[in-house]
Parts: sequence; C-alpha cells; structure tokens
Amino acid sequence: MTRFKTILVTGGAGYIGSHCVVDLLEAGYEVVAIDNFANAVGDDQGSPALQRAEQITGKNITFYKADLLDKPQINDIFDKHEVDCVIHFAALKAVGESMQQPLLYYQNNLLGMLNLLEVMRSHNCFQMVFSSSCTVYGEPEHLPITETHPTGKITNVYGRTKYFIEEMLKDLSAAEKRWNIISLRYFNPVGAHPSGLIGEDPTKEFTNLMPFMAQVALGKKPVLTVFGNDYNTPDGTGIRDYIHVMDLANGHVAALKLLNDNQVGLKVYNLGTGKGVSVKELVDVFERVTDTKIPLQYVSRRLGDITAMWADATLARDELGWTTKYTIEEMCTDFWRWQTMNPDGYPKNTKTTVIISNGNS
Repeated sequence: MTRFKTILVTGGAGYIGSHCVVDLLEAGYEVVAIDNFANAVGDDQGSPALQRAEQITGKNITFYKADLLDKPQINDIFDKHEVDCVIHFAALKAVGESMQQPLLYYQNNLLGMLNLLEVMRSHNCFQMVFSSSCTVYGEPEHLPITETHPTGKITNVYGRTKYFIEEMLKDLSAAEKRWNIISLRYFNPVGAHPSGLIGEDPTKEFTNLMPFMAQVALGKKPVLTVFGNDYNTPDGTGIRDYIHVMDLANGHVAALKLLNDNQVGLKVYNLGTGKGVSVKELVDVFERVTDTKIPLQYVSRRLGDITAMWADATLARDELGWTTKYTIEEMCTDFWRWQTMNPDGYPKNTKTTVIISNGNS
C-alpha cells in the first residue's frame, strides 16, 4: 500500500492542531494546514503557532487562511494539492458559548464538515481522522467509558455537533464503502509542547481550566473560578481525564498509520489516560510543580457540565498501538513552561478574530 504523503489539517493553527502538525512533520508527512482563526491567533500574514512548529521541526508547512463555510475556497486548495488524508480539527469548541449561540455552532461545525466531505469526495480523497469528543457520551452510565458506551444523551450543544457529525460519518461510511475514517474521542487535553514554544492561547473568554489557572498563577487574574463544589465526588469538584496534548497528537499519527494500512470503514477510539483527576486535585498538582498559589472561588455549576468522566483507552492501545506517556505533573510543568515563556500568549498583530466568514474577510 502506498504511504500517505500529504496530510491536510483543518484548524491547524489551533491548540491541538498545531501540536499535531509538529508530530506529523516529525513523522515525515508533508502538511497543508488551514484555519480561519476562530479559535487561534493569526491573521492574513499567517499563524505564529505554525511558524513555531516550523522552528521546532526545521520543516515547512503550507498554510492557507481559509474557512470551511467557503466551499469554493476549500475546493481550490484541494485542486492545488494531492491530499492523501484529512485530519479535521476545525470547529467551534466552547461548551458555554455553544449553549448561548447554538445556531453559530450548528452552522460552523455541521456545515463546515459537510462542505469538507463533499470537496474530499470530488477529489477522490476518502481518508479522514476526525476530532471528536468524550462529550458524545453525555452523563456516563458507567466508568471508565469504553467506546461501546451509549452516545447521544448529550448535555451541551458543542457535544451535540460532535455527535451529529459522528452519525453523519456512520451513514456515509455505510452508504459509500470507499470511505476510511477514524473518529477520535478526546478526553481533556492540557499541557504544551515541551519546548515551551507552542501551547494553548485562548482567543475567547470561554476558556479551559489550565490556561485560566496559569493566568491566576501569573497574577494576571485574581482567582480561579471553579464551577461547582457540590458534585458527588470525593472533594465535590468535577472529575475529568486530563491528557497531555502531545500524547493526543501522537494518537493522530497512530490513527493515520492504521488508515494507511487498513480499510476500516469507520472506527472510533477513546484518547485518554484512563485516570480521573478532580479539578481540586489538578490545582494542587499545579501549585506543587510550579511553586505558585492559586486562590479558588467556587460558583454554581455550569449548564451542561457533568460530574465525572474518564476513559477506558484499551482499544486504542490494542488496535492503534497507542498509549499515553506523560504524567499529570508533566502536563502542568509543560504548560507552565509555555505560559512563563509566553505570558501574553502568541504575538498578536491584529485584534480581530474571524468567527464565521464568507471567504472575503
């Protein structure tokens, strides 16, 4: 079987996308990345995260500022490159925002995927790794969560978009046997590249826990807001399966190898460590390894949040040959290195962020 050569990465300038690009380049793939900067820092001049990915690897990335809602624009990119496989990260992803702006999420995430699939098919590209989420499981019926756990009883709009896309991929792969798709259900990505050159730089107020925590540790924010301390958990705070972003990136390279060597139709894998860590426990570890103090402010639970969730990632180990390597201490240490080296995140040339564009902005 011929080896995949060129990988198109949608959302390549984002947090997970940029780390995955580093792993792809180091694995010998050529990368074409696209991003509309809805969730990432950048402008018409390009992406600082991807420029640094080039610096880390010593390899070049072809980048386009592009929006999946602009189908002709995506078609042009496929015309220019012989794409062997697509890794699809691009999506709006803030749970809280999704509850406030559901139509924005349905438009961006669902229509973007439809356009992408149609353009792929018209260019005879049927290989995809899809960035899914453990949110498709909803409130867990049992722990740890295996891939056979029921999906669909989802507590937020963001998770529903991931679920609807998985259903779309199910129908597509059943109807057209040429498709070869792996859906990776991520648990909670944290950390940063060990170089400290790339990391998570949120563009919205709806931010993830670790960047918020680091901002408090740096003295840029007064307290860490913790949503809920009355959950049915040992310390009352929610429990999640935190996974180092480089372990996550490595899972995509493992998925590519499986797609390259096998016709799988549609396969689903959990990517997590298999260990649950509470918000309070994560704060304690972060304080210890960074020698900082993080004051906490407990507020009421957020709409759409669940009590506890962690993965059973045995299937990914057995079929992808993938396991996690990084500890929770290393996740905190690597993120702190990124944050202290880049206290204001990436250099910002512009203040505007494109959320949804018609291709002209």
